Amino acid sequence: MTIWSRASTAILLLAFFFGPARGIAAQQPDNATIIRNSDAAIRARFEHVQSFTVMEHYAVYHNSDQSAPIAQMTVKTLYQKSSGKTYTILSQSGPAIIRKMVLGALLDNEKRINDPANREASWFTSANYAMSVEPGGPQPVDGRTCYAIAMEPHQKAPNLIRGTMWVDAKDFSTVKIDGVATKSPSVFAGPTHMMRQYVPVRGYAQASHARAVSSSMFYGRFIITIDYSNYQVELSPAQ
Repeated sequence: MTIWSRASTAILLLAFFFGPARGIAAQQPDNATIIRNSDAAIRARFEHVQSFTVMEHYAVYHNSDQSAPIAQMTVKTLYQKSSGKTYTILSQSGPAIIRKMVLGALLDNEKRINDPANREASWFTSANYAMSVEPGGPQPVDGRTCYAIAMEPHQKAPNLIRGTMWVDAKDFSTVKIDGVATKSPSVFAGPTHMMRQYVPVRGYAQASHARAVSSSMFYGRFIITIDYSNYQVELSPAQ
């Protein structure tokens, strides 16, 4: 093999190994496109999911003791696009005051923000948040390759957070949310730290696990976990 042949072969090998990497990097969308596609994925979920039922298991832990919950509740949730969410309590345990003040208040808040008149105001979209894609490119989150989007709400509210949303790099569906509420639900309680994970169900993101931590000057620190299972999703008819 001549010097020129060896040089040509080396160039081809370099192109083989390094060319695709440059191509992949070049295909990464710009920040505005990532945010716009994330907005579109959330809108598509709303437009196409007509209804669903899901089993939700709530557990409440107090202060530093997370060995056993002080209260639990299992509910069957029905979501209907036309009317929002309703809940059927299947089982519950623990002090009645905890079930009422913590879990009851949580379910009431979920009903309120999913009311058709209110729900778009709580969406994780650029209509409600100032958003910026965090530097560093895609990163692994819960076994998926994601873009991280920093979020700062346009206004303060208990259901609007200052934090981060991770979206799938392929379809821009929501994978995880993590942040702190920008307004406390009561003057006697501190801001709530919230985290929620999502999985695709029939092509659209649905919650799989959530965790909220809140403190009160009177009642101490509460940790609430929610596990979601057995989704039954009805989509709109194909156009």
